[in-house]
Formats: sequence, C-alpha cells, structure tokens
Amino acid sequence: MKKHRLLKLATAAAVLLLGVSAVAGPASAATTLKVGATKTPHSIILNHVKPQLKKEGVNLKVTVFQDYSLIDKALVAKDLDATYFAHKPYVDQEVKKNGYKIAIVGAVHLEPISAYSKKVKKLSQLKDGSTILVSNNRPDYGRVLTILRDAGLITIKKGTKITDADFTDIAKNPKHLKFKHDYDPKLMPSLYKNNEGDVQFINANFAVQAGINPTKKAIATEKKSSPYANVVEVRKGDQNKPAVKKLMKALQSKSTQDWIAKRFNGAVLPVK
Repeated sequence: MKKHRLLKLATAAAVLLLGVSAVAGPASAATTLKVGATKTPHSIILNHVKPQLKKEGVNLKVTVFQDYSLIDKALVAKDLDATYFAHKPYVDQEVKKNGYKIAIVGAVHLEPISAYSKKVKKLSQLKDGSTILVSNNRPDYGRVLTILRDAGLITIKKGTKITDADFTDIAKNPKHLKFKHDYDPKLMPSLYKNNEGDVQFINANFAVQAGINPTKKAIATEKKSSPYANVVEVRKGDQNKPAVKKLMKALQSKSTQDWIAKRFNGAVLPVK
C-alpha cells in the first residue's frame, strides 16, 4: 500500500514537471536573428558579438553577400531580419528608388573612403587633366567631392546637399580633373594595384579585404565627422523587436566599439 502511494506521487510529480517543461520550453528557446552583411568588416563584427548574443537568448545567423544590391532585396522579401552593410545615404537612395519599407535602427562604424595613388603622394601634386577613378556607387560621390574640396582642388555649388551631390555639382575645377565613375566598388583595389588613372577612391572595407592598409597607403581620407556611418536596417515595424534591440546594444557597447578600433587598426572607425 505504501509503495503504491509512493508510485502515484512520483507519477504525479513527473506529469507536473513535464507540464511545466512544455509551458516553459518555447518561452526560453533562443530567438534566431538572420542578418545579411558584406564580408569585411561587417560579418567580422557580427561574429564578434555572436557569443554575447547567444548568452542573451539570440541565435545570430550571418549571411555574407558579395553584391550590395541583393541585401536589401532579401530583407524586404523576409529572407533576412536585418542588414548591416551600408551607410545612411545609400539606404535613403534605395528607399527612394525602390520604395522599400525599411528603417535604420542605429549606426555602428564608419568606413572612411580614401584616395590612393601610385603617381602622387598628395592630392595637391596632381597635374592638370589628371584622371580620378570612382566607383558607380552614387551615394559615395559626395564623400569624394568633400575630400577634393578640402584639398583645395575643386569648389562645390552653393546650396548643394553633400549627401545628394554628384560631379555635376562641381562649381570650379581649375586643374580640369577628369572623373570616371562606372566601376563596381569591389574592383577599385585592382585599379589601384594596376596603376590605372591617377587617383583611385576606395571604400575601406574593399581596401582591407584586398590587403591594402588605408592608414599606410591612402594619400587622403575623409574625416571622422562624416555622415556616412554604416548602419543596421530592419523592415519598418521591427525596430523594437527584443532581438533587434539586443543586437544594437551589443554592437554599440563600449567593449565592441573599442574592439573595432583595435581590430582594424584605424581602417574602420567606431562611431561611439
């Protein structure tokens, strides 16, 4: 009789524990957050915060893309939960051009665009009629123009919004610089290595990926105050999702920002 009673109590306890487990299971399960990024430095930075997010119940899955234009398409198609690859002017262009319903949730780092050359050591040394090679990424044109303006090589038309500027917004070009801007961004390092043109403007991520150290090889670099910080994007309405907030907290934390500065030796700059 006593054994029978103990067996009934043990069975009841097991059922009770099973019920609790069934209720608690889904609530405690990790949330998967799929983020699209380019290889350098974005995927590297994301993988750095992955262990921290795992401790907080977020399973971060990073998908690396080679082509800029495919990343936001994947976000809008709900193949991704977030993206981390572009600066705000690029995002603004994509929204305007494609009508994407996406939102920026925060900035993480700046990849300064820099001028490179095997022919001159300073922009001021450029000769009359020199050729400047720039990628076909239009949102970067204002960055290039700003560097050339600060070097005293051009002036920009009054009233020009620099993040919307292109080469038609040049007011004065006393050295008659020629601009070619129909190259894929990832091809720019090859143009520099092959000594094509007189100056090549290369984004820091592609320079680093190609083994070019911007802090040693660049002859001019945009200022840290640039409005072109790289940001995290989500679909509109997803800004306040817990997993997204945890991602931003991890990326913008002092420890991560300090790590970015150290890991990339100044080629990639933290925004905080």
